[in-house]
Amino acid sequence: MADTKYMTINMGPQHPATHGVLRVVLELDGETIVSSTPHIGYLHRGIEKIFENRTYWQGQPLTDRLDYTSGMSNNLAYVLAVEKLIGVEIPKRAQYIRVMLSELQRIAAHLLWISTHALDMGAMTVLFYGFRERENCLKILETVAGARLMPDYIRFGGLREELPEGFLKEAKVFIDDLPRRIDEYETLLTENVIWKGRLKGICPLSADDAITYGVTGPVLRASGVYYDVRKAYPYSSYEDFDFEIPLGTNGDVYDRYVVRLKEMRQSVRIVQQAIEKLPEGPINADAPQYVPPEKEDVAHDMAALIRHFKLMTDGFRPPKGEAYASIESSKGELGFYIVSDGTEKPYRVRIRPPSFLNLGSVSKMIEGSLVADVVAAIGSIDIVLGEIDK
Repeated sequence: MADTKYMTINMGPQHPATHGVLRVVLELDGETIVSSTPHIGYLHRGIEKIFENRTYWQGQPLTDRLDYTSGMSNNLAYVLAVEKLIGVEIPKRAQYIRVMLSELQRIAAHLLWISTHALDMGAMTVLFYGFRERENCLKILETVAGARLMPDYIRFGGLREELPEGFLKEAKVFIDDLPRRIDEYETLLTENVIWKGRLKGICPLSADDAITYGVTGPVLRASGVYYDVRKAYPYSSYEDFDFEIPLGTNGDVYDRYVVRLKEMRQSVRIVQQAIEKLPEGPINADAPQYVPPEKEDVAHDMAALIRHFKLMTDGFRPPKGEAYASIESSKGELGFYIVSDGTEKPYRVRIRPPSFLNLGSVSKMIEGSLVADVVAAIGSIDIVLGEIDK
């Protein structure tokens, strides 16, 4: 260091604003960042390799442990890839319920993001507001799955069980009230002079750079790029729903904030439509070799009980082949690539985590910025290290 005018310092991995065990090596000229290198791997758990040593059924709970703020979305991405392999047709009712739960999960994830990001920037009040709504959202998801963070509710061929009594009413009350709550966040932040001074023009990412780095999700759309998996490659009947894709213009931290708020409002629209147009009918495909029997059948039919346990323990054997399926999670495009060799375990599983690719753009974002802006940049991309260090 004595031979250069630059100073090299570590930010993290024990730093609250890195949102996990992330280490960023900064090279500084005074307070200005000359270059930076993110270091990951402190949370590595080898989930892809664990997938290959488990049956398809046993692998599903692993998806909850990736982005642990978006369990339902993780389940859906994995299940869609497996369903491509086995070639089952999902009933319309199950598809609508999947959409509804995925959008509620997106809202819960964005509420956690706005709460923690605002706290990073010194706006403590928003933390309490955001967690108030997130708690209500998680309670609704808990009535369906029996768990707040690790749902394991979306299953191959459909759903684990039918929606509980009263779920639609509770979801409608929450979703109808949410726009008023988002207005409160906007009152506190959107035109706040300090908030705008801290975010506007900070750590911009151009559209070309965003595409070059493989960025997806709100970070990409904040840079003005119109790409959303729900529109580009519709899944689970998203083509039946009327919603818009919010875009930013400057690609800075402020635009990423605005885009996510608008996304929550669009999620409200989607959930309202799903509740109003929810079809009647079965929630599971008619494919006994892949799909376990209904809960009621298991309780009264010994043959159904045996089939249920056989599927859960021995698994099933998809035909040989490969499949890739992706969804628009709260962070961006989450994809699963699965290779089947015809056995009860996948030959290869590869995950495309949005947080991992989005994090790669941080060095470009913060180049030429101040040290204090690193906190704003990392918060604005909304990473989860469990997904990055899969």
